[in-house]
Amino acid sequence: MDEPWDFEFLSRIADSCLSFLSEFVDDWLANDMRVCIFKILLSWLIFSLIAIHFAWKVYGNTVNDMYYRQGTGQNGGTPDTAPHLSGWESRGGGGDSPKTHRD
Repeated sequence: MDEPWDFEFLSRIADSCLSFLSEFVDDWLANDMRVCIFKILLSWLIFSLIAIHFAWKVYGNTVNDMYYRQGTGQNGGTPDTAPHLSGWESRGGGGDSPKTHRD
């Protein structure tokens, strides 16, 4: 029984990766419009990720404190039940028992 990960399969994968990388390097060194647009978009992406990282380092605690509810209760400062809203039990007709699933 042949092993699925034999040497021929791995060499094909390595050859395809090397050919892709060599073609990518050739395209990267060529100064056509497609490569220029790719370089601009790649640099914009990297710059945006770095800017988001530094902004989160500076303002992350402030943003986290704005949305973190402090206090006791179900979700921080919120009460367990809202007093002005009716619950599921009081909806639908007086003293009906809760409905259950029947086969």
